[in-house]
Amino acid sequence: MSVAVAQYGALSRRAIVNTFRQPRYFIPTLLFPLLFMAISSSAFDRTTEIPGFPEADSFLQFLICTTIIQGALFSSIAAGSAMAVDIEDGFFERLIASPVARSSIIAGRVMGSFVFGFFQAWLYIAIASVFGMRAEGGLLGLLGVSVVAAVFSAGVGSIAAAFAIRTGSSEAVQGAFPLLFSLMFISSGFFPRTLMHGWFQTAAGANPLSHMIEGLRHQVISGIDIGELGGALAIAFGFFAFGLGMSLLALRGRLMAAT
Repeated sequence: MSVAVAQYGALSRRAIVNTFRQPRYFIPTLLFPLLFMAISSSAFDRTTEIPGFPEADSFLQFLICTTIIQGALFSSIAAGSAMAVDIEDGFFERLIASPVARSSIIAGRVMGSFVFGFFQAWLYIAIASVFGMRAEGGLLGLLGVSVVAAVFSAGVGSIAAAFAIRTGSSEAVQGAFPLLFSLMFISSGFFPRTLMHGWFQTAAGANPLSHMIEGLRHQVISGIDIGELGGALAIAFGFFAFGLGMSLLALRGRLMAAT
């Protein structure tokens, strides 16, 4: 048991350290959502005056949770690319040739995504706070937001890892990113569903990201609501369960192909 724990710990630590050691993985994932947040909060700040718009102090306050989830998507794709690089460089083959627990290979990358997602959420919150963003839910509400973001990041990281294991190509993982990222734009991340019309409102209503972001947003613009936060956490865990299942199946298939 202690050996298995040590294996999980070592691979998790490696994934976390490698993420922070390689700027090519985390700098773009941090900067793009911040740039998008800066442009959007400035360009659309007056939309908060539209009748029926949620009672937010500013568009920045409305947008912060979208930025956090957007960042989680970016960082998780970077985690998948790192897994693909391990396969391309032969490190993955050395791992499966060793007596290490197979599930620890996935667990390491998942933990790396979880930790980075948690760190990234607080970084965005800190930067937004410097520019006047105030969270009605206080630190406790923001802690809930960051935990949901970390779980979601681990979930999407698992999905990206599944692509990496199945294809063995970092280019293929990055090529799949637009499919995931498009979910952000067909959601209520940038505009409230109550003010949408037609097919777009229907699509946003069916998009789980809409409900997760809205649950997180409630903690920021209205105050702590356990029901809303619990719903957002359940959706994040749904992504996590789906991604973990995908990655384990992909790992099993690769192991069977190697024997």
